[in-house]
Amino acid sequence: MPPEGKNDDKKEGKAPGRKAFLLRLAPTVHEELREWAAQDMRSLNAQIEFLLRQALQKRKGGGQKSEPS
Repeated sequence: MPPEGKNDDKKEGKAPGRKAFLLRLAPTVHEELREWAAQDMRSLNAQIEFLLRQALQKRKGGGQKSEPS
């Protein structure tokens, strides 16, 4: 793994500028999110990121709309 601060995303096959981390979910939450993502025609990852962006905007007062996925 590269030292902190270096971006070696291409070598590892990750999207540039993205941070990867493990997220533990209850199986029922995972399944509901997966189904919701499928209905919205998004990957599970994109759905979770979309929902997190919405929550962050709401927390900030709603100013700008979140980026479409």
